[in-house]
Amino acid sequence: MAKQKIVINVPMSCDKCRSKAMALVASTGGVDSVALAGDGKDQVVVVGEVDSIKLITALRKKVGHATLVTVG
Repeated sequence: MAKQKIVINVPMSCDKCRSKAMALVASTGGVDSVALAGDGKDQVVVVGEVDSIKLITALRKKVGHATLVTVG
C-alpha cells in the first residue's frame, strides 16, 4: 500500500472528543502523522500507509459519525 493523505470529517463538539479521535487514529498501524483541520477543527488529516475504510469504521465505533472527505 502506498503512502496517502486521508481527510475525514468527524463532528467533534468537545476537546475530549478531539483527543479520543486523535488517540484512536494515532494508535492505528501505518500512520505517520495526524492533524486537525477545518474551521471548527472537525476534520482529521491522516498521512501514512493506512486502510481508509478500516480507519473510518474504527472512528464510527469509538467516536460516532465519521465521513471520508478525500483520499489521495
